[in-house]
Amino acid sequence: MEIIIEPWKKLIIHEIIEYNFDDWATQIAFSSKTAGGVIPTINWVNGIVFQSFNFPDTNSVIDEKMKGILHWSSVMFAVKEKFEKQIIKDNATINLVDVSVNQIFQELAEKLKAHSKYQKKH
Repeated sequence: MEIIIEPWKKLIIHEIIEYNFDDWATQIAFSSKTAGGVIPTINWVNGIVFQSFNFPDTNSVIDEKMKGILHWSSVMFAVKEKFEKQIIKDNATINLVDVSVNQIFQELAEKLKAHSKYQKKH
C-alpha cells in the first residue's frame, strides 16, 4: 500500500476583519452571555488571536479542496502578544488555545501581522 501525505497548496481568505483585542474580547463576552454562558474558544499563534470561518462543503468547495486549495469566507483577528489560557472579560470567560504547532496557522499569523493596523511596526 502506498501512503501519500499531500499538504495544502493554498489558503484563500475572502475577508479579514481586524479588531482591537479589548474591543473584540468585550464583543465575544457579550455574545457568550446572550448564548447562555457558553465559553468561547479563540485560536492564538505568535501574537495573533483569530477565528476562521469556512464555506459549507458544497461540490465546488470540495472540488477546490481536492486540488489542495482551502477557501475561508473570513478571518477575524486581533493582536495579542502574550498567550493566556483564559481571559475574564465583563464576567465572561474566554479560552485561548495555542495552535502554533500548526504550520499553516504560523504562516497565517505572519500575514495577519503584516496587514494589522494595531501591530507595532519594527
